[in-house]
Amino acid sequence: MEKVIDESVQGKALSLEGKKDNSRKLYIESYGCQMNFSDSEIVASILANEGFNTTNTLEDADLVLVNTCSIREKAELTVRKRLEKFNAIKATKPHMKVGVLGCMAERLKSKLLEEEKIVDMVVGPDAYKDLPNLIQEIDEGRSAVNVILSKEETYGDVAPVRLNSNGVTAFVSITRGCDNMCTFCVVPFTRGRERSREPQSIIQEVDELWEKGYKEVTLLGQNVDSYLWYGGGLKKDFAKASEIQRATSVNFAKLLEMVALAQPKMRIRFSTSNPQDMTLDVIHTMSKYDNICKNIHLPVQSGSNRILKAMNRLHTREEYFELIDNIRAIIPDCGISQDMIAGFPTETEEDHKDTLSLMEYVKYDYGFMFAYSERPGTMAARKLEDDVPLHIKKRRLNEIIGLQREHCRLRTEQYVGKVQEVLIEGTSKKSLDHWMGRNSQNTVAVFPKEHYKVGDFVNVKMHSCTSATLIGEVVGYSDNN
Repeated sequence: MEKVIDESVQGKALSLEGKKDNSRKLYIESYGCQMNFSDSEIVASILANEGFNTTNTLEDADLVLVNTCSIREKAELTVRKRLEKFNAIKATKPHMKVGVLGCMAERLKSKLLEEEKIVDMVVGPDAYKDLPNLIQEIDEGRSAVNVILSKEETYGDVAPVRLNSNGVTAFVSITRGCDNMCTFCVVPFTRGRERSREPQSIIQEVDELWEKGYKEVTLLGQNVDSYLWYGGGLKKDFAKASEIQRATSVNFAKLLEMVALAQPKMRIRFSTSNPQDMTLDVIHTMSKYDNICKNIHLPVQSGSNRILKAMNRLHTREEYFELIDNIRAIIPDCGISQDMIAGFPTETEEDHKDTLSLMEYVKYDYGFMFAYSERPGTMAARKLEDDVPLHIKKRRLNEIIGLQREHCRLRTEQYVGKVQEVLIEGTSKKSLDHWMGRNSQNTVAVFPKEHYKVGDFVNVKMHSCTSATLIGEVVGYSDNN
């Protein structure tokens, strides 16, 4: 069962080949969603020009940064425990400086300096270009904070360093922030208003990745379907755009087409979509281009109209079904995945049954499922009582997970006996003699290595499967190779 937050990489130290003349050591850990890991690549790139090489040995570091998440309470508790560990090492290395980056930094701001006496620096997601100035401040013995959220910053002019990459797949950020004020979500408060990155800088990054040997990119944003470039500025200000700006604007469907045409042999994915913003032109564009993967991550959060309204999700159950029906009609073989929250405030057994019946209707390929966790600062925390007992949340979550596991197996079994194009990403976790890769629908496949190598597109005949993994053997290179 896949997770929206990959627990296997949480807190992993990032290490790169350093610049010869750099004399200082940077240790950086990332927690949370893929946006945070992408941001860490931007930070490493900025600091590489400031004399820092990365290290994966904490004790060697001159600067320790932890890129944080505020989506779940567990993530924040993990970071606080890590800060205690850093404090113990700092006691023996007084010159070591420690900074907190990202969403937790934005949410707690200067409280981190007061509560966590170890922290020298607090930097929000839009302030990474200010890191050279902030580091100068802490080098001179002063604490430093920059948590100002920007209306313009997209980091489109910073070429990210690819951290812990397999050299085959990469993430390309296309938007920052979010305008959808879902009552359970802290993102609008930690990452600010929605703004889109200039399309040519996105194409340039994709072209550069192809030249470096990458074979797949994922266009990344809190809500990619809201992408809208009209010369810069916030999406909400598009209503004030001139006629020329409107005529030359680029929406997500157009951007997707531009990327697909720029590199016809590169696989294109995107994440995350929002049901209220996904339009038919995006689905038609996916259908038109073979190199756009037939996979949509389409969070719904609940199957109950009453709970959807309480969450401020700007769609109904019926509108979601209509979107699913359109996807199935236009792209019959499309893989669809979900996010689901169990035990949102006031959720009844009837609401829970609505969620299960929605899942039965869609039969998702996989899902990311959580029990509701109140996040300070959100509208739900301010206006709604967290009134569903923990044991009921857990029971409902287990029922959701159990049903999703059934659907996972059902969706995976449909490929058994068929030949699927798979991009080889690396060695299987369970066998050194097998490769691992994914088909267009994002289903994992494993198969004997033979003479093939990482980065090859191969056709794999699927012989069997587990609930979420296909098992097969290569029958040859695909036409895309």
